[in-house]
Amino acid sequence: MGAAMRRRDFIKGIVGSATAWPLAALAQQTEPLRRIGVLMNLGADDAEAPAIVGAFSQGLAESGWIVSRNALIDYRWYQGKAETARAYAAELLALTPDIILVAGSQGAIAVKQLTRTVPIVFVYAADPVGSGIVDSLARPGGNITGFMLFDYSFGGKWLDLLKQIAPHLTRVAVFRDDTNPAGIGTFAVVQAMATAAGLQVTPVSVRNSDEIAGAVEAFADSPNGGAIVPGNALNTVHRDLILKLIARYKLPAIYVDRFIVANGGLMSYGPDQADMYRRAAGYVDRILKGEKPGDLPAQAPTKYELVINLKAAKALGLTVPQSLLAGADEVIE
Repeated sequence: MGAAMRRRDFIKGIVGSATAWPLAALAQQTEPLRRIGVLMNLGADDAEAPAIVGAFSQGLAESGWIVSRNALIDYRWYQGKAETARAYAAELLALTPDIILVAGSQGAIAVKQLTRTVPIVFVYAADPVGSGIVDSLARPGGNITGFMLFDYSFGGKWLDLLKQIAPHLTRVAVFRDDTNPAGIGTFAVVQAMATAAGLQVTPVSVRNSDEIAGAVEAFADSPNGGAIVPGNALNTVHRDLILKLIARYKLPAIYVDRFIVANGGLMSYGPDQADMYRRAAGYVDRILKGEKPGDLPAQAPTKYELVINLKAAKALGLTVPQSLLAGADEVIE
């Protein structure tokens, strides 16, 4: 009798499960799955990637978009290469996404050139008006909006901060991607302001490792040199090499990214990347719920952060002015 009861219980369980499963599946499917394409300007194995992806996913979750429940995210990583950006942009669009998030000016331009209908939200784009990504910040127009990294005039701020911490400088190397409109525009501003201040400016192309190493070695042959490392994908891809070379030749340098200063760089001034991706998730949410990207203003960062590494300053024999320390958002001992 006990065995018969067990068999009946087992059969009831199977029947119950078979009935319950379609109902549960139907309940899950009542919420439509929205597809989000993401084109990143870094590499998938970049040290900063987990924090950035985490910030974007957290921002989506706070608006109710949960991966595998009502959202599907496809990532592609173009590492600052224009051709790769164009190829991955086409690949993402072939997946028929509801919206695309794209990082960097090159990526934004690549996606925009391929679609006038799929909504696009960009992050980390330098001077989107000057780069031709949007018509204006207030009214971007078309199918694109997002969050800018800075405008080209920002290059003058880096130069000013670098001169404050290293007033002896007479020469400045600017690491740039000369295939990127943002790199060209930023360099032009730094060059104009440096020339007015009596400083010599040297561009350092960041297309490949050998070119970077050779250019920095040649620049370091003369004294009183410093460096500006703006925010672009290739500078990030070659970040470890750039930091190593700058340390080897003892060049005072300023970066856009706090991450580099936390890992031995002298000073950075730029926006909080994670915050930018969280805010972008808010725009993705609003567009998925029916708003038009062209009606949402392209926004600048709400806060720029100055970070100084005192250990790096000591290694360079620099005394950081008290006025600079007082204005710093973070001082790393």
